[in-house]
Amino acid sequence: MWNKKMGIIGIASALLLVLAGCGDKSSTAPANEGGITSPAVVSGTEANVEASEQPAESAVPDPTAQPTAVNESPPSVEPSPSVAPPEEKQGQTIDVYYTDSQMTDLKPAKADIAFKDDTEKYTEAFKALQKSGNSDLLSLWGKMELKSLKFENGQIVMDIHKPAEAQLGAGGESFALSALTKTLFQFPEVQSIELLVDGEQVESLMGHADLLHPMTRENSQ
Repeated sequence: MWNKKMGIIGIASALLLVLAGCGDKSSTAPANEGGITSPAVVSGTEANVEASEQPAESAVPDPTAQPTAVNESPPSVEPSPSVAPPEEKQGQTIDVYYTDSQMTDLKPAKADIAFKDDTEKYTEAFKALQKSGNSDLLSLWGKMELKSLKFENGQIVMDIHKPAEAQLGAGGESFALSALTKTLFQFPEVQSIELLVDGEQVESLMGHADLLHPMTRENSQ
């Protein structure tokens, strides 16, 4: 009987040892056995931080979003420079002197000129000397070329070119000089006329009469 009890106790002890060994193995077994990964638990704060760290280009645009209006200021426009209005010309009716068809006398005629200053006034007066609107009156300066004209201190300085076809006889030369002085001396501010030929003082305009330098109201009577 005693032997039987001892055998039972030995068997029970052996079973306890076997069960204890199995418990140790199960406790030391890796938790990730079988390749199954336990999900990580992330708090709300950590999720927000991770989301904010995502690159901007990964965001998907909302197709329904309206484009934001850009407040662009209109281009600045520089004011255009003011343009001075053109100076108005004055008008005047003057006496211009020509000769008759036989070149025996000087004849006055009326002419209208327009000008904005004195220089243009005398230039227009000389141009009127160069053409006649009357077939009975002949211009003595029509073939002359006016190169320049200026007015200073009461004196007109004229520079002309005399082509060969502008040559006149003694009577024509005398009438031409008289026509010039009578036309220009009608302006009270003109005191003298200096007549140059191609920029030089010459003794005679056409070789018949002396050309004074300058011609004045007194020596042109």
